[in-house]
Amino acid sequence: MGQLMAKLMGIFGKQEHKVIIVGLDNAGKSTILYQFLMNEAVHTCPTIGSNVEEVVLRKTHFLMWDIGGQEALRTTWNTYFSNTEFIVLVIDSTDRDRLLTTREELYKMLAHEALRDASVLIFANKQDLKDSMTTVEISQFLTLSAIKDHPWHIQGCCALTGEGLLAGLQWMQSRATAN
Repeated sequence: MGQLMAKLMGIFGKQEHKVIIVGLDNAGKSTILYQFLMNEAVHTCPTIGSNVEEVVLRKTHFLMWDIGGQEALRTTWNTYFSNTEFIVLVIDSTDRDRLLTTREELYKMLAHEALRDASVLIFANKQDLKDSMTTVEISQFLTLSAIKDHPWHIQGCCALTGEGLLAGLQWMQSRATAN
């Protein structure tokens, strides 16, 4: 959507902020989306394609696209990039073996022209499990400090209980209203 359309939406109606929720399969993307919507854990199955829902926080409307994370589907992620304001990267904090793959996918997205203005929220999910990595460990492994051209924030969370999710959404809301 062009800047003029965005301004008109701001004047005449609600402005929706497009969010893509990405991450490897079984990271907790759909569980987080439905926790935002219903405040409860829902049983999910692997997402084929995408789920789209509107989440509202203090009059800020987020149109959230939860995109399937299986390896075969990751090549289609870029079809969702257009007009994206926020990337929510969900990480399974216990999945040390695939963190390198996550890092590769993150930097591939950040290099994409359509996402040059996107802010990045990283949810370090499954913090309730005893063998989970801390947000500091994940941040270091992903070399988040090297990301200079995108605002980013890492937030520990537990999708099943909802712990940490509101703090992440509030960070996005503050970024959305600042722009």
